[in-house]
Amino acid sequence: MAPHTPPIPTPVRELMQAHQLAETDLAFVAFALDAPGERLAWQAERAMPPASTMKSLTGIVALDRLGANWRGRTELLAEGRLQDGVLEGALVLRGGADATLDWNALHGLLRQAREAGLRELRGGVRIDRNRFKPAREDVGAAPFDEAPEFPYNTRPDALNLNGGELTLRLTGSASDVQARWAPAWSGLTVDAGAMRPVERRCTDWEDGWQTPSVRADAAGVRVTLAGEFPRDCQVAQNLNLIDRQQLAAQAIRQQWQELGGQLAGEIVEGRAAADARLVAVHQAPPLAEWLRGAMKRSDNPLTRLLFLELGASHPRAGEFTSTRLAADAALRDWLREQGIDDKALVTDNGSGLSRSERLSPALLAGALQVAAGKPWAPELESALPLAGRDGTLARRLKGTPAEARARLKTGTLRDAVGLAGYLLDGRNRRWVVVALVHTERAAERGRPVLDALIAHLAAQR
Repeated sequence: MAPHTPPIPTPVRELMQAHQLAETDLAFVAFALDAPGERLAWQAERAMPPASTMKSLTGIVALDRLGANWRGRTELLAEGRLQDGVLEGALVLRGGADATLDWNALHGLLRQAREAGLRELRGGVRIDRNRFKPAREDVGAAPFDEAPEFPYNTRPDALNLNGGELTLRLTGSASDVQARWAPAWSGLTVDAGAMRPVERRCTDWEDGWQTPSVRADAAGVRVTLAGEFPRDCQVAQNLNLIDRQQLAAQAIRQQWQELGGQLAGEIVEGRAAADARLVAVHQAPPLAEWLRGAMKRSDNPLTRLLFLELGASHPRAGEFTSTRLAADAALRDWLREQGIDDKALVTDNGSGLSRSERLSPALLAGALQVAAGKPWAPELESALPLAGRDGTLARRLKGTPAEARARLKTGTLRDAVGLAGYLLDGRNRRWVVVALVHTERAAERGRPVLDALIAHLAAQR
């Protein structure tokens, strides 16, 4: 691009004026990888909310530090004597940042224990979430927004069983609304008697949703629904409503019984004994495989899980008061090793679902530039949404020069939007680009401006 080119391209500036965006609302940097010194930049050093573009930095550091083949794992361990199928001590379920530990995976672990000869668990079951510090970030945490029960808001832990969520199936008819849990674990009930069936499009069912009330006692957990739901509509929605320890306990009891086992004693939280013996293991797919899905659909809980694993894997993890602080150090250590100034970085959970996280376009562009030269660069690029084709970019940039030629991580919050990644221009040169907008109604006003910038860069010859 010619040196005299104005920092903000004319079509982008015109669109900013049309959407009443001030020049200070936009920050970006873009350069061809074969000519990084010839860059187009505006406020490139300014620290701004990255929204979910933050996930690309977490993913980059994880691929380099943990490796594309790193696999989280869940272990079942036995404590005490095992004789004639009777385990005198506890059976321990220990979490290890396994991104794919769902109900079926739990059943497989318990089945392995039965096949290893365990029948009766006299010492109960202990759930060990202590790979991260604190073990339960969700306890007492302030909600991010007014919908804490929806999956994007879930705070992961080291076990992360089914993401801490349970599926609610809702069916509306002319006269009432029916609800049931799936799976239907015993001790967990749901009452939809107060929900009103209304005339509304099924796709807009959330418009009538109200946060349910939850009551737990010795008999189990009862969830009471309220609000409205469309007639002739069926929805299956994962929700984070039931305390994860109660949810895990119900699942373990029922699955162990279904496998022909007996369980005496309580299901509690705690650490595995140092001499506990390994009984069964479940491993997640390699990082490069599940990162692809997490990045394309911008999965907050899975990225937060990865961020925490970076902290747990830090060589000096024990020196920090929390795993999140260790994860922050992991990102900063990596940036400094690459010669990237980290002063613009403010971390919270590594996913961008935060009002406090900050980074500059220059910082993130530097990380993307380094990543492009790494052996795992293809794994990173394949994880990024492809413009106009898949993930969070499936419906964006269609019919522009960037369609199918840009791989970009999107970011959206109420007051922040962004794009970060790579694109090919009209001469098939690869570019790094990071662009952020921070303003009110950012999705409505800023997203068209970002798309115009990407389209302009992709059209360069």
